[in-house]
Amino acid sequence: MGGPSATPTPPPSVSTATATAVHAICGLGLPLSNWIARYFYSHNLVSNPLGTIRLALAVQASLAILCYSFLRRDRNQCSLWKAIGRGAVGLVVGALVMAAGAIVLGAPVGIKYWAKTAYWSLLMSSFTVVPAASVFGSSWEDWKRLFADTKPSGIVDYMVCIPAHAAVIGAWIGAWPMPLDWERPWQEWPICVTYGAAAGYLIGLVVSAGFILFCGRREQHVKGD
Repeated sequence: MGGPSATPTPPPSVSTATATAVHAICGLGLPLSNWIARYFYSHNLVSNPLGTIRLALAVQASLAILCYSFLRRDRNQCSLWKAIGRGAVGLVVGALVMAAGAIVLGAPVGIKYWAKTAYWSLLMSSFTVVPAASVFGSSWEDWKRLFADTKPSGIVDYMVCIPAHAAVIGAWIGAWPMPLDWERPWQEWPICVTYGAAAGYLIGLVVSAGFILFCGRREQHVKGD
């Protein structure tokens, strides 16, 4: 009784080059899907929001699950395929949370909107939940530390935490024009929030890369001393 609590397994060591490569690959997913939508299907987020979001989801979720599964924390107990499975489960569970939150905050409901809300929620989950699920699995301490306490420490934590928060903030800011009586096509759900979330996510990747470079230089300085 009252034995010592288990110490969480530290995340694997990730080089600055590896972290930068993961950010670059995930960051290119959105421009790539947008290019495919324009040049192969001749549509964009305003003209065909459902098709564009669905394509972005297919590209972004695949890249996020695969890249972050290589950064899984518990490599001795978790294979690459298991980490990929955790990311896929996280994608669905995160989408349910995102959809519920969006509806509570005023997203339209009804048969006309359910598909758009579903795909938007899945895309948001690929920005926010999938990286954490692939890396940390169901470790409540890590989820609480990154998303409740917002206390990242180390390269992998910054890679997971900062883009996720930035995507949520971007979606929230992107929702502001929706209720305004401008009668513009891009004010339809979920175009604004998708633009906002994508912009926030990309900005978060850049900010995260800055923290990663700082951490890398600090580690080199400590080793040099």
